[in-house]
Amino acid sequence: MNLAIVGYGKMGHLVEELAPQYGFSVPVTLDIEENPGGSGITAERFRGIDVAVEFSTPSTVVQNVERLASLGIHTVVGTTGWMEHAARVRAAVEQGGIGLVWSPNFSIGVNVFMHLVAEASRRLAPFPEYGAWAWEIHHSTKKDAPSGTLLKLVEEMRKADPQRPVDASASRAGAHPGTHEIGFDSAADTITLRHTARSREGFARGALQAARWVVGKKGWFEFREVLFGS
Repeated sequence: MNLAIVGYGKMGHLVEELAPQYGFSVPVTLDIEENPGGSGITAERFRGIDVAVEFSTPSTVVQNVERLASLGIHTVVGTTGWMEHAARVRAAVEQGGIGLVWSPNFSIGVNVFMHLVAEASRRLAPFPEYGAWAWEIHHSTKKDAPSGTLLKLVEEMRKADPQRPVDASASRAGAHPGTHEIGFDSAADTITLRHTARSREGFARGALQAARWVVGKKGWFEFREVLFGS
């Protein structure tokens, strides 16, 4: 299958490097300079493309997806920081008749971690004496803070236990690939759940797994559906 990479930064380069292991050729890569306002996403350039992986910036992701959907290109979106425009993207996906997989984090471990966090929140719901926190650290060049992953973790906590406040915070320093920590604390004890990424490779492999899965599908999906089903 033919894969296009929209957003050719560090993640885009890693996706390209690993793509052959997942059965993909990569005839198209677009960096920001080549794609102002989504203008690089054209019918001529994307002819024969089966699926695109989008790792761009929060300010460009919506127009990129709208252009890809208009061309009927299935899409995997790993960019975060744009969810206030989710309704607009969903409309483009429906109108274009494509499949789109979105996740704030394409790490298999993080998606398992989300299930564990939600279950912990559910189990602790009857015990209001536990205070809850959510914290993360990423490299200094990450555009959004808190990360989309942390926001999703907090969302899962609040779904499982709507009454408990969650204190959320973020740090940005150095070259850290990403750590997310969830905690529950009482006068008697503390429960801490933590996921630490060692590199970006897990994110790239998850995105490629999603790209292979979404070809031929229609609708909006989250990566957890790729991994665990609906």
